[in-house]
Amino acid sequence: MTSEDSDAFDAALLAQEDDEAIDDGQYNLRLYVAGKTPKSVAALSNLQKICEEHLAGRFRIEVVDLLEHPQLAAGDQILAVPTLVRRLPPPLKRIIGNLSDWERVLVGLDLRREE
Repeated sequence: MTSEDSDAFDAALLAQEDDEAIDDGQYNLRLYVAGKTPKSVAALSNLQKICEEHLAGRFRIEVVDLLEHPQLAAGDQILAVPTLVRRLPPPLKRIIGNLSDWERVLVGLDLRREE
């Protein structure tokens, strides 16, 4: 893991406490991870790139480290990590894995229709 990846990961973890509602059209995304594993770092990096390209300025990413906050897994029924949860806009959606398959992630976030 590069220091740039580590810095981005740490910055995303710091954004974790803000639970205010987001205006219509905004995507509220929560990424559940278990420490700074290669898969977790890759998932955050892939998610940031996808959001910057497809949701420019219309997203908020919250990273929840389940090693630090294991009690939060039950609320979103997290069974594996990394897991991305789209909390807003409804309905709630989950995507498991490192998010490297952009097409699958875009379909899962309802940003692209399944072909």
